[in-house]
Amino acid sequence: MQEKKSLNLEFIALMASLMSIVALCIDAILPAISQIGLSIHNVSGSSNQLLVTMIFLGLGIGQLFFGPLSDSFGRKPIVYYGFIIFFIASIICVCAPSLEWMILGRILQGIGLSAPRTISISIIRDTYKGNYMAKVMSFVTTVFILIPVIAPLMGKFILEHYNWKGIFYVQLLISVFVTIWFWKRQPETLKPEYKVRFNGTVFIDGVKELINHKETIVFTIISGFITGAFMVYLSASQHIFENQYHLVDEFPFIFAGLAIGIGVATFLNGTLVMRLGMHKLAFVAILAFTLNAAIYVILFWTTNSNPSLYVLLIFMAIQFFTIGFIFGNIRAIAMEPIGHIAGIGAAITGFTATLIAVPIATYVGNYIDKTALPLFIGFSVFGLLSLFLFLITKRKTSPTRI
Repeated sequence: MQEKKSLNLEFIALMASLMSIVALCIDAILPAISQIGLSIHNVSGSSNQLLVTMIFLGLGIGQLFFGPLSDSFGRKPIVYYGFIIFFIASIICVCAPSLEWMILGRILQGIGLSAPRTISISIIRDTYKGNYMAKVMSFVTTVFILIPVIAPLMGKFILEHYNWKGIFYVQLLISVFVTIWFWKRQPETLKPEYKVRFNGTVFIDGVKELINHKETIVFTIISGFITGAFMVYLSASQHIFENQYHLVDEFPFIFAGLAIGIGVATFLNGTLVMRLGMHKLAFVAILAFTLNAAIYVILFWTTNSNPSLYVLLIFMAIQFFTIGFIFGNIRAIAMEPIGHIAGIGAAITGFTATLIAVPIATYVGNYIDKTALPLFIGFSVFGLLSLFLFLITKRKTSPTRI
């Protein structure tokens, strides 16, 4: 592991691909949610949102197991087991006769994909550290962000030329390709001397060690707040644009355009983080995230309808541009102190963030019926909470941190 080394473009692409299967499974079905609901005899828009949020629940549960296992048996074998579970789960989704079976399949998809998603972070932490790790994470996330740009368009194309089941078949084919690529090109990064003997106390020992790192805990909570607020958008975006604005055909393009903003910000973060530091960039981004959402709430608090589409898109574009500076940095800050337990550390922090995020997304999402105002209220509230925690951490650490 080195503080600084030359960028390996194939490594960045491969790590991004491991993460991107998750985004593909979430975003590709967005244009098909209504059709999937009809196929499984469910017409409730709020219930259909569970097809998005429940995969996050699976991600949180799965990494609790796969993270510790990867610290004991190595990174690569656990990734393979995760993909096997994902293959089985995808078949369940394709054959699902009801909403309950579809939710089960989505949870299992999340459990399976938690292995490549979590372990890719561990592999990056095994290989890099410090601000350079944040830089690599930013470039990985930039590639990863391309998936939300193309996934809804891909889903719409498949939906128009085949049916919603074809989206799951394409996901399977892509995951097979990534698995083979990972097997052939990525060496094992867990050094033998860092392997932890697997036993019943490995998780408890990991939690005890994690508690000693207050910064990791605080930024894990912040990650949960911001992720939860963003998950509201992911689960409700189809309802907002297709049902509230009646933009069924335009929705994939709108979603892609907003995702591009996140990608541009993430790329800029990769170049700025070495100069300004991940703490300063994360703080400024969260401040802008909160202020933008608060302005929207103040302007449209008393209205019972959405603003014009262009006004909404301007506020959303600013919101997601800030998110591009937030995600990679807060994840890197949380992981920085726990490189010696990267596997279990990524698992516990990821699970905790998900445990915070899923209830937020489910609760706030239930209020998004006639307008998008609850979405921005969620952004404001959890942005303010994140700023509060950030400032508390700043006072307890070096004053030059931010």
